[in-house]
Amino acid sequence: MRRSITKYLNSYTDAAPLAVFRIGFGIMMLASIIRFYLNGWIEKLYITPKFHFSYYGFEWVKPLGDFTYLLFIVCGAAAFFVAIGYKYRIAIITFFLSFTYIELMDKTTYLNHYYFISILSFLLIFLPASSYFSLDAWRNSGKAFQKIPRWCIDSIKLLLAMVYFYAGLAKLNSDWLINAMPLKIWLPSKYDLPFFGDLMQQEWVPYAFSWSGMLYDLLIPFLLLYKRTRFVAFLAVIVFHVLTRVLFPIGMFPYIMIISALIFFSPQVHHQILNKISSWFNISKVKFDNNKLLFSKPGNRKFKISVVAIFFLVQLLFPWRYLLYPNELFWTEEGFRFSWRVMLMEKAGYAEFKVVDADSGKRFYVNNSDFLTPFQEKQMSFQPDFILQYAHFLADHFRKEGHSNIEVYVESYVGLNGRKSKPYIGADVNLLNFADSFKHKTFILPFYDEIKGL
Repeated sequence: MRRSITKYLNSYTDAAPLAVFRIGFGIMMLASIIRFYLNGWIEKLYITPKFHFSYYGFEWVKPLGDFTYLLFIVCGAAAFFVAIGYKYRIAIITFFLSFTYIELMDKTTYLNHYYFISILSFLLIFLPASSYFSLDAWRNSGKAFQKIPRWCIDSIKLLLAMVYFYAGLAKLNSDWLINAMPLKIWLPSKYDLPFFGDLMQQEWVPYAFSWSGMLYDLLIPFLLLYKRTRFVAFLAVIVFHVLTRVLFPIGMFPYIMIISALIFFSPQVHHQILNKISSWFNISKVKFDNNKLLFSKPGNRKFKISVVAIFFLVQLLFPWRYLLYPNELFWTEEGFRFSWRVMLMEKAGYAEFKVVDADSGKRFYVNNSDFLTPFQEKQMSFQPDFILQYAHFLADHFRKEGHSNIEVYVESYVGLNGRKSKPYIGADVNLLNFADSFKHKTFILPFYDEIKGL
């Protein structure tokens, strides 16, 4: 076993797939940053709001006022330098830090694919993605290598396979497969789509989408790995992600996954892609085809392999942390984020906060729109850590206005996947008696239902 692992770690492959991946990743990220700016989301999501919901442990990460634009410029420039392979190590580290900072500024904007980009860019720090067909390799022949360790490319394949497979496992639940929720809610609303609008009204369609989506996520990594099914599988990747982009507003993620799936193809396919790029930009690709093998110093090599191994161990175990919490995951959302549970639930909430003077008994109700944007209020209304954090913010705000010895209560109702709204947090619970942490939030009321499955 140990001999096999050593043999694998010492095996080499062509660097072309990693070069194509680097170019595609950089271009997609630059396009994402430009798209964010053109839609006015920097102003809307990070500068306009008076309050931002922080991730536990990252409360110090805040928007930078008007300098937030500069942060996005740095992130976009780093993405461009990654694409062309210029000062690659500095560029990918800069991209990872700036993009992750953007992601952490407000958890209201949390999306699985933001997390995917952060961990993927972290992984790319330890991969020789600029060793072939890059500006670094062009300028310095000492940094140009056509052959790289096989694990460098396989690590990206493994990460993509984990994302898909875990997303498929998450769909093995009764709401998704038996009740076709939440697709039964979402798809009929797409009645105005050309050609597909009428189809979305058919009762069988949500079930077909639910089951095919589950099978796609579970099987697509294996179909991409197997040479005989790879081309058909890639066509399925295109169809699946284009269809999800048409049906749901999930930004650049479908295109990122389509481009990423190319890494499963042979080096010959990637050389064809690079030849095409060379013809477009009048690049002499022959200069990179030197057949040189990338050898790292033993200490450096051991460090990189150790970091990547620990990285994958964390990614393998982290999505299962929800098992440490009691009660229904979809109801409490404890351990829900960062676990590849993609578009599995439709939740709607109502939360009205009451501030009480414990000495006099006087009370008043809070107008959430005085402090939160409509999007923030919507997300806060059904997520317990948001509700708790907002309660503490309200307490701090009103203490500064001269109120003392105050208590904060919330009248809260949440509906999950078509069920009737139920009380979410007891109206007699003073939220200031609780501090945010990774511990189970005991103030969440029981679900009184069951969603079977993983």
